[in-house]
Amino acid sequence: MFPERIETERLVLEPLTTENVDVLALYRHCSHHNPHIEEITEHISWEPHETPKETLEFVEAQETARANGEDATYVIRPKAGEDGAGEIAGATGLHPEWDRRTGVLGAWLRKPFWGRGYSGERAAALMEVAFDRLDLELVAVTHHAGNEKSRRAIEKYVEAHGGQHEGRLRNYHPDPDGPADAHRYTVTREQWAQNRGDGE
Repeated sequence: MFPERIETERLVLEPLTTENVDVLALYRHCSHHNPHIEEITEHISWEPHETPKETLEFVEAQETARANGEDATYVIRPKAGEDGAGEIAGATGLHPEWDRRTGVLGAWLRKPFWGRGYSGERAAALMEVAFDRLDLELVAVTHHAGNEKSRRAIEKYVEAHGGQHEGRLRNYHPDPDGPADAHRYTVTREQWAQNRGDGE
């Protein structure tokens, strides 16, 4: 159902599986071994991994969700010619809410890969999957209130594809410090079709 490999101009997205990812390498990026982990996880819904076993269980859970058609999580790697080519730059996901005909996007990137426009590039590729392959009618994305880096990136690619900011959702994201507000953005199939190619 979900593509096994997605290529964009500068990125390769492959399913987050034990076959495609060195679990120990991923653990180093998702744990306190990563010197930037506090910045990376400040505004996202997962906590730094405590053990390699936790990372393995996470990857296995993604494999199961993918097999069941519930989630498509991909590892992001820059292509040859990009700084850090072949490295794990981060991960991205497309979560279909089949009953709502909606695909929800998510992503995180390691700090050395911030500011390159990768977020918009992978979002464009996943929108194409959502609309062309999965026949969904809406793509949605949220960010925690106060996450200015994500806000700027999301606004840029949502606008490029004809979408809009829907509003602020109170107490939307669970968080160890208490529920956090979120901002939600959407792009419809019609908006995407009319603006196709403009954000790539």
